[in-house]
Amino acid sequence: KGVNVIIIEDTDSPLKSDAVFPNNWVSFHQDGKVITYPMFSPIRRQERREDIIETLGSSFDITERFYMEGYEAENLFLEGTGSMIFDRTNKIVYACLSIRTEESLLDEFCQISGFKKIAFNSTDENGLEVYHTNVMMALGERFAIICLDSINKTSEKSFVVETLESTGKEVIEISMEQMNSFAGNMLQVRNDSGDTFLVMSDAAFNSLEESQIKKIEKYTEILHTPIPVIETYGGGSVRCMMAEVFLPKK
Repeated sequence: KGVNVIIIEDTDSPLKSDAVFPNNWVSFHQDGKVITYPMFSPIRRQERREDIIETLGSSFDITERFYMEGYEAENLFLEGTGSMIFDRTNKIVYACLSIRTEESLLDEFCQISGFKKIAFNSTDENGLEVYHTNVMMALGERFAIICLDSINKTSEKSFVVETLESTGKEVIEISMEQMNSFAGNMLQVRNDSGDTFLVMSDAAFNSLEESQIKKIEKYTEILHTPIPVIETYGGGSVRCMMAEVFLPKK
């Protein structure tokens, strides 16, 4: 579809079984900022690779570098664009709080980035914390896909919806069952011609109702592909597999 994809292979050693999910340890921003993050799992901390950032630096302008991983020593975590959903146009960050998404670190991110924080609590059907925001929510330029049933506090739910609508986004609600089929784990991308696509897995697409698909297709083309092994054994889906690069090109 003409989308520019940068593929960087994992290193053979040490073994990093979750390295297919690069969005948790780094984020890249339009003003040239690169931020690396503290991660909950000690094994996953090995995924942070300066050589990847150096490789990108040959094609993109990196103006500032922020290291938040020192908070791991304090058992405080913020796992990149798993923990945070960015509305880059309106400079808003949405985040459901959990052991992997610490509010004080969210505040620090906002100081670094100039984003406004929309924090809330989200739980699954068993009352357990939704540990990553990108499990229950995906943001497009003109729409938001979100499992509102996972936000228990009426005040928080209303605030999230009001903020989304105030920024011109149509709220497309998904169910808990659809959330469990990775229907919240999607990413909108753009090609060099300016066309946009919403990338998702077959499992996510097949969980959607026709009415939801029509709402999405008003705004963007859907791309879906089967990744059953990664979803079954890795526990993440296609959004987790992409770390979007918004750095300015050299």
